[in-house]
Amino acid sequence: MSYSVRGADKSFQDYVLDEKDYIDKGDNFKIKSRLYPRQILITFTNGKKIKETVHEKQVIFYSPKYAVKAQQDRAAALAKAKDLIKNPAKYNKSTTYGAAKYVKNLTFDADTGEILENVQQHLTFDEEKLREEEKFDGYYAIVTSEYKESDEKIIEIYRGLWKIEECFKVTKSDFESRPVYLSLEEHIDAHFLTCFISLVIARILEHRLKGKHSIPAMLESLGKASCSHIQENYYLFDFYNDVLADISSDLNIDFSKKYMKLGEIKKTIGEVKKR
Repeated sequence: MSYSVRGADKSFQDYVLDEKDYIDKGDNFKIKSRLYPRQILITFTNGKKIKETVHEKQVIFYSPKYAVKAQQDRAAALAKAKDLIKNPAKYNKSTTYGAAKYVKNLTFDADTGEILENVQQHLTFDEEKLREEEKFDGYYAIVTSEYKESDEKIIEIYRGLWKIEECFKVTKSDFESRPVYLSLEEHIDAHFLTCFISLVIARILEHRLKGKHSIPAMLESLGKASCSHIQENYYLFDFYNDVLADISSDLNIDFSKKYMKLGEIKKTIGEVKKR
């Protein structure tokens, strides 16, 4: 799991910033690790608390891309902080979120959340806070019990975790696996089986398209690839985009036709079922 460098104790932060033992992997990417006994507090269900020592591997790496991203993520908050200092009347406690930590002497009315007038003239930008945060830009820490794995393998495994998390998100939101409005066990099993089969199919399509489009984008586009009966034996398809174009090319299904006869639609569906 990831471990917050900025939220860690000073000894860990000193270890992160110490250039000793870092191995340069090229392009300014560097990495190091150590085995470290860390004390954790365990709380039992009965409320009893005990301290235990766990032996973990701490993998630290620095990435220039992460450093740039940290600066970009902070930019909006810094801009808001500077505007807050110039125009404090525009803000209250709720609207200063993300920026307040960069402003010294900021005090709010406990009842209204408004910035107190007597401190508005003394608001200053906290350069020291900014410098302290910038020290850790680009650094990332991972802790694991898999101490026998190489540093590179641990990073690879960790980076793959987001795929698992995304699977749960896609299954719940896009395939609407929850909430479940069913009561019989076999119906519940069938519901989730359908969701997971759909997820597998979507993942295969995502892989075939080399990750060019996200699953939500593909599902949305495929959902809009419907038709309306206009007259006699003719149907109108009024949606087509880049996502459908790429799916058409890979699966050899033509989504670009604007008008089709019912017979053509049935023939296309029949050909797809045979694959």
